[in-house]
Amino acid sequence: MEELYNFFKVWLSVLASLIYCYAIGTMVPKGSARFFCLLPILCLFLLLPLNLSSIHFRGMTAFFIAWLANFKLLLYAFGKGPLSSSYDNNPSISFSRFLPVACFPIKIKRESHPNGDEQNPVRTKVQKSMTNYAVKGLLLAMVVRVYNYREFIHPNVILLLYFLHMYFFLELILAMVGVMARALLGLELEPQFNEPYLSTSLQDFWGRRWNLMVTSILRPTAYEPFLRISASVIGRRWAPIPAIFGTFVVSAVMHELMFYYVCLEKPTWEITWFFLLHGVCLMVEVALKKAVAGKWSLSRLTSTPLTVGFLLATGLWLFFPQLLRCKVDVRAFEEYSALSAFLKNVGRASSSMFGSFNRSINWSIVNTIKS
Repeated sequence: MEELYNFFKVWLSVLASLIYCYAIGTMVPKGSARFFCLLPILCLFLLLPLNLSSIHFRGMTAFFIAWLANFKLLLYAFGKGPLSSSYDNNPSISFSRFLPVACFPIKIKRESHPNGDEQNPVRTKVQKSMTNYAVKGLLLAMVVRVYNYREFIHPNVILLLYFLHMYFFLELILAMVGVMARALLGLELEPQFNEPYLSTSLQDFWGRRWNLMVTSILRPTAYEPFLRISASVIGRRWAPIPAIFGTFVVSAVMHELMFYYVCLEKPTWEITWFFLLHGVCLMVEVALKKAVAGKWSLSRLTSTPLTVGFLLATGLWLFFPQLLRCKVDVRAFEEYSALSAFLKNVGRASSSMFGSFNRSINWSIVNTIKS
């Protein structure tokens, strides 16, 4: 109960902070002045997740506010990004829309017109079925159950289970957030994942399939600034190559921060090396594609296993061992057990209360008949 109290207190602080940010946006013009007004909130959002002890609450809150919300607010300070009125060509953005877009990992699907410009958000169908999410929920439950037998399972298999756990958990949580935001905004939202196990290349995986909210927020905050700088030095054709690497450097730093929130341990920098390696490999991939100019390519039957195999191999090598060392699986299972026990106690209390109420009604009826 104390953790739930802390959780609500943190998110009340987030709400109050975003009210302040919205007010600043209406009074202070975009630029350095607005940035310095928002700077205390940016710092606060880095500290708030540390008030939570649950790795699930702390990790998701850190992802929502220390990364996504802070990056959106940085863009907002300079009149850019999804919190800015210029994003959808409206003279102003309502607070009812500002709040959920700021604090949740959602991206409104926007209509593309023949001239290539994105216009105002419109209702569109999200191509995900309930069956898809139900199957992933069932698989997540199976993965959690397998943790009970981890002493009999090879460590590399446990690391693979971590990957499945993280993917299923993130997709389901972000889908639920999308449902809530859809109810609040009355708009259809883009899915956060696009079946990453079907990736045909690293560019396909990182750019079009994995955690699309992070991709969309890194593009204006990291990729585009690096692209402009690179274009001025080496020209537009090859500018994306160093811009990709610069984006992966920013992503590496933010992932190290996210892992710190989850583990609360000194970083070993394996996560940084993972993203730098993928940044270099993606640079090579894009350069080769530009060099061959579509004259040669691998078939999907070949490229998908190679891509997924490379992702799994490098993930098992650099990404997941840190989770194993800080025993995230043990702590996560303890939290699942505590949640299960809490729900059972609530169920018993509700049944007992209902039983007492039912007996009181029956006794009243008997007394009425007797009288």
